[in-house]
Amino acid sequence: MKTEWLNPNRTRFAVFLLLLGLAQAAFAAMTIEVFGGAATRIPVSIVPFAGAPGPAQVISSVVGGDLNRSGQFRLVDASSVQPPPTDVGDVQFPAFRALGSDAAVIGRIVPLPDGRLEVRFRLMDVVKQTQIAGFNYTIVPAQLRATGHKIADVVYEKLTGIPGSFSTRIAYIIKHGKHYQLLVADSDGQDPQVVVNSVQPLISPAWSPDGTRIAYVSFENKKPVIYVQSLATGSRRVLANFKGSNSAPAWSPDGTRLAIVLSRDDGSQIYTIKADGSGVTRLTHGGNIDTEPAWSPDGKSLLFTSDRGGSPQIYRMDANGSDIKRVTFEGKYNVSPAWSPDGKSFAYIRRDAGRFQVALQNIDNGQVQVLTDTTHDESPSFAPNGSMIVYATDINGRGILATVSVDGKTRARLSDQAGDMREPAWGP
Repeated sequence: MKTEWLNPNRTRFAVFLLLLGLAQAAFAAMTIEVFGGAATRIPVSIVPFAGAPGPAQVISSVVGGDLNRSGQFRLVDASSVQPPPTDVGDVQFPAFRALGSDAAVIGRIVPLPDGRLEVRFRLMDVVKQTQIAGFNYTIVPAQLRATGHKIADVVYEKLTGIPGSFSTRIAYIIKHGKHYQLLVADSDGQDPQVVVNSVQPLISPAWSPDGTRIAYVSFENKKPVIYVQSLATGSRRVLANFKGSNSAPAWSPDGTRLAIVLSRDDGSQIYTIKADGSGVTRLTHGGNIDTEPAWSPDGKSLLFTSDRGGSPQIYRMDANGSDIKRVTFEGKYNVSPAWSPDGKSFAYIRRDAGRFQVALQNIDNGQVQVLTDTTHDESPSFAPNGSMIVYATDINGRGILATVSVDGKTRARLSDQAGDMREPAWGP
């Protein structure tokens, strides 16, 4: 929640409401619901891996969940193919073809004497009756889910030509009662790990480009202060604690600077600061509210939200603060810009007829597509491969995380039964 004006119809964007209570997370498993899918989905069979039923179930569940959630694949039940193939020579291609599969994921898990597991994975082209990819991974049992994500990445890339993003992570804030937590979880919302605990609000998590640090805003000193925390060591340091508000951190693509919002001089204005906390440079000026900076992938420009035209809209400026131009013109309320990884479009939140929804706008021609059908969306963030967007929304009065494909055809809800989830940020 990075915007800093109060809108009566969108009170979640007001900073003072962040003082209303956040949450302790109970780490129950996520419930994932998938809606829709691409018009033409690739039919794939995922055969339960042989050798170790428990670990095999974990692998199959992760791979199938990832591929299904992407909306690019249709999972074909191959339980009727007996015996199940475990290696290249075992594949009964006509049997898979009769089920309508174009590809099959097969493999075996071999327990090793030292307690580790050898995971053998093959991706087979059922139509051409050839192997597309094959890998062996030696892992400890705790790495089963990570290995499943890795296999899903391979399948996704080999069958679509686009690198997968399933092995990446998301950060988000969860609230419950009077407790706040900043969490990092797998891309499917599973296996959440606590990064920060606080009895004061936490907002605006932002990943460093190398994925080793997260910048965020904490109110523990009774005012918003920006911190940077190492995920490996847990150590943190203050990045910005100037007079007034310090908020909305956004890393530059090269990781050397952050764009931040300070109120130390003249309302809420955008500045840059070096990653070590030095070299503060002001980019915007005036009595208006300028906030929510977002760097372009090439680092040459920034999008940001401003009310300088009378209502919150999205603007673009060069990285030195020059050449400011308004880029959103449909509707009276457009906030929270997020660049696509290829720099050709940006996601944002638009209000239309009282509904706050994720929209996608082409940078060159300004064409807009609304991607979601919910009513209280916020904080869109792209997957590293640009195929999906994670965002927060309200379902039955509770905040959950959700994803939507960039064509708007596939949506998935990542629902945690305990806690109010907000402000997701997809890691590199």
